[in-house]
Amino acid sequence: MSWQPCPDPKLGDRGSTEAIETLIVPRAVDLGEMVVRRALPSRKRQMVGPFIFFDQMGPAEFLTDQGIDVRPHPHINLSTLTYLFEGEILHRDSLGTEQAIKPGAVNWMRAARGIVHSERTREELRESGQNLFGIQTWLALPQSEEEGDPGFLHHEADTLPIVDAEGINARIIAGEAFGKKSPVKTASESLYADVQLEAGARAPIAPTYDERALYTIAGTIEVGGDSYEPGQLLILHPGDNITVTARTAARFMLFGGAPMDGPRYIWWNFVSSRPERIEQAKEEWANGIFDTVPGDEEDFIPLPEDIGKPRRATGAVNYP
Repeated sequence: MSWQPCPDPKLGDRGSTEAIETLIVPRAVDLGEMVVRRALPSRKRQMVGPFIFFDQMGPAEFLTDQGIDVRPHPHINLSTLTYLFEGEILHRDSLGTEQAIKPGAVNWMRAARGIVHSERTREELRESGQNLFGIQTWLALPQSEEEGDPGFLHHEADTLPIVDAEGINARIIAGEAFGKKSPVKTASESLYADVQLEAGARAPIAPTYDERALYTIAGTIEVGGDSYEPGQLLILHPGDNITVTARTAARFMLFGGAPMDGPRYIWWNFVSSRPERIEQAKEEWANGIFDTVPGDEEDFIPLPEDIGKPRRATGAVNYP
């Protein structure tokens, strides 16, 4: 998905607790099609493991003849991972992929040296309408793999391991958690899980990965004696065993991984360890050098002209 404007909130951030290193409260921005809440990158934190972009899409209700239309746009030096709670999105890319994603499944697109994709609502769903709710993330690639071959993988929901015990129901999207390991192959050490808790249930979060975070989706959870409502990003202290307690039925995303091999620069939909590589990608998109998307060749998002130079990734960057 193309990065849209979503500035950091100026007010409302709470202090950290002993269990929480940093708390980030994303600002909700109405993009017309849906409300988006951006948790990463922010002024407080650039990445958690390889995760450099974390957007909550919706929840949104699309009535008859409505849907999303993210026109073809490019990416470099990253992977995108789309995960839905409700609804469906049709993905097309310049490799010739055409794949609808549904709740619980994974669309994993590896941009590497360059890829173009679009995300739209199928005509059948425009006719009937749908609800849409999910998470869009970008994962930075290790420097050694930034210029590798682009690729796309789809994992159906029933191929991902489920943990169901003692009031915990968790789907392991990537990496390993709660004793189960996902088949999704990542470029670097990564963790991603969709965790649902019954009221009163307790979920132990082991310090398996150096960098970990929780993003609250629904209900109220308690960590370190403080409670947290939906739409908050909790950066956990490294090395600590942490317990999440559900005060009500609750849902959150657990994600992170090993620290990346250096900072990343970001401009529009481009991420790289080298600002000069982003300048090259800008010229290539402006000059039509990127491949087109089969079945979606007639439309595209033009290169922005007014968002400055590539810079270290923070939520202060404004992306049309």
